[in-house]
Amino acid sequence: MAITVWVKVVGFSDAERHSLNTIFRVSRADGPNYVLWKPEDAASPNVAVIDVDSYEAGLDLVSPGFNPHLKMIAVGDSVPLGAWRALQRPVDWAALVQMLDELFSSSQDVDIDIFAEAPPPQAPTPPGIRCALFVGIPLVGAYYLRTRLALAGLLVVDEVKSLEDCADRLSKRRYDLAIVYVDPVTQDPWRYAKYFQDLSEPLPNVIGVMPRPDWKSVRLSESMGCSALLEVPFNPQQVLTAFQKV
Repeated sequence: MAITVWVKVVGFSDAERHSLNTIFRVSRADGPNYVLWKPEDAASPNVAVIDVDSYEAGLDLVSPGFNPHLKMIAVGDSVPLGAWRALQRPVDWAALVQMLDELFSSSQDVDIDIFAEAPPPQAPTPPGIRCALFVGIPLVGAYYLRTRLALAGLLVVDEVKSLEDCADRLSKRRYDLAIVYVDPVTQDPWRYAKYFQDLSEPLPNVIGVMPRPDWKSVRLSESMGCSALLEVPFNPQQVLTAFQKV
């Protein structure tokens, strides 16, 4: 009996979605049954096909509900880290279905959870993908900044809490931007900014985040090499202006 595979599709034009839906319906009868997944469906998606050049993809990849362990076929130029397969336009839809068959055809008679998978180790960033590092950013603020960064073209974001974690991350990946939380109640609220300033290869951009910064804090942020000091709660126009310079 053929298994049903729920396919989450993000982005794409109406014509592309029609092509994908058509080729799913005419796929070989003895293979998996591919069904376009919708948020209201009772089942969870088994694989994602994402138009990574679309606005919707930018929002989906940074949303709290995004599953980083879901197999992803990326279509477009800006392939995100962790994509299982990638295709360029014009899309060869038959090749896409063949990729899905590779993953699901051999699993039809196997009584195991083929979707359970440990998270992959961090790998070097593909060319053209820009990355950001969050240092100590509160959870709610991190969600907002991830969304704004995605719209600015930075789709890969890592988060750390300590200087030791910073060193570990920097040894594995090159970042285009660090956003650091300046905690005014700590003994040395600028310790993270100082750390990035003292690197042998400083990051191209460092932005501070601080509740109610005063004039002295703004001047200090400049002396620490920060290109901007964002106020919490965030001012959307201030955030937009800062990210346009990255």
